[in-house]
Amino acid sequence: MLRQKIMEDISAKISETLASSPAKDMEKNVKAMLGAAFTRLDLVTREEFDIQQEVLKRTREKLSQLEARIAELEQKLPPSDAA
Repeated sequence: MLRQKIMEDISAKISETLASSPAKDMEKNVKAMLGAAFTRLDLVTREEFDIQQEVLKRTREKLSQLEARIAELEQKLPPSDAA
């Protein structure tokens, strides 16, 4: 979605600039080149990024809970006789 929005914005700017010139073919070529470049960048949408950020936040919270639980259980263990 983000790629498409960027492409549309750039395409609109190019169209405005080249509307009255014989460079219409150039516009198509530039649009195709930009599309290929964005595809190679392997970008993610803002929505996908936000979802992954929330997953990471929940994972960190769960890790903190588990670390606290382990520390609590370790305190309940009898001391070991390490020689």
